[in-house]
Amino acid sequence: MIAIGIDIGGTSIKGAAVTKEGKVLDVFTLDVLKGDTQEKVVNSLIDIVNEYIKKHRYKKEEILGIGCGVPGSIDSVNGVVSYSNNLRWSELPIVEMMEKGTGLPVRITNDANAATFGEAKFGAGKDYKNIIMLTLGTGVGGGIVANGELYEGNQGKGAEMGHTVIVIDGHECTCGRKGCFETYASATALIRDTKLAMEKDKSSLMWEEADKLGKVDGRVAFNAERRGDKTAHEVVENYIKYLSEGILNFANIFRPEAVILSGGIANEGDYLTKRLDAYCAKENYGYKGTPKFEILVSKLGYDSGKIGAAALFFK
Repeated sequence: MIAIGIDIGGTSIKGAAVTKEGKVLDVFTLDVLKGDTQEKVVNSLIDIVNEYIKKHRYKKEEILGIGCGVPGSIDSVNGVVSYSNNLRWSELPIVEMMEKGTGLPVRITNDANAATFGEAKFGAGKDYKNIIMLTLGTGVGGGIVANGELYEGNQGKGAEMGHTVIVIDGHECTCGRKGCFETYASATALIRDTKLAMEKDKSSLMWEEADKLGKVDGRVAFNAERRGDKTAHEVVENYIKYLSEGILNFANIFRPEAVILSGGIANEGDYLTKRLDAYCAKENYGYKGTPKFEILVSKLGYDSGKIGAAALFFK
C-alpha cells in the first residue's frame, strides 16, 4: 500500500508515491505560475496526479489517499485553505475539489506540520514521541508532535510558533504584529542583521564572504566567524541567543524530547546545534529540574513535506 504525498510551495508543487516505510518513489513536479487562479492550479494538480497514477499503473485500491502540505492558514478539519499569503489562495475547498477530481480520499495540513510529521515518523525524530520542529527559512515555520500524534490545534491552525512575540514592539512582522520570533530567528532576520553589521564595519570579512557567494545570505556571517571575524561573531551570537530563547519558550510549554531544525541555516549542522545546546544547558533547558532535550538537524531534507503529507494516511 502507498499514499501520495504532495508538498505545495509558492513556485512549484512536488509530489510522489510514498510507501508505508517512508520510501519516496518517483517524484512529479508542477510549476505554479504567477497569476494563475487557485482553481486553475488545483485543476492542474488533479490532472498531473491522475496522469502519475496512470503512468505508474497504480490501482486505486492500493492507494490509501492523497496528503497535501499547504503553506498558510489551513482548516484541516473541513479541508479548506483559509488563506495562503505565498499562494494568494483564500477559502479554497481543496479537499472537495481533489476528491472529486481523483476519486481518492484527500487530507491536508500546513506544510510545516507535514514536514514535522515526516521527520517524526521516518526522520530525525523517529525515536521520540514528543518533538518540536522549526523550519528556519524566509520565515519560521513550526510543527509539534505530542505523544506520537501531530498536534494541529483548533481547526488545524495551531503550531504557528514563528508568530509568538519574543520582543514587545520589536521588528515588524509580515503577519502585522511586531516582535515575532521569525523576525529574529529566520534566515531573513539573519540576513538583515548581517547587512546592518557589514555597513557598520567596512573591514569585516563578511564583505569577502558575500563576494564569494555572490550575495548576502545566511551563510555569510557563519563563514566569516569561522575565519575569526569579530563583527560576524557578534551577529552569530545574537542570532544564537534569539533562536535559543525561542526554543526554551517552546520547551517550557511542550517539554519535547527533541527539537529538530530544518531549512538553510540548519545546514550549519553541529556548528549551530552545539552552540544552541550550550545556551539551553546554561538555562537548564527551561528551568531547574526539567529534562534535557536533544537539538537535531532534519534528516529527510526536502522530502520531509512529501513524506509527512503521505503519512497522514499511515496513522
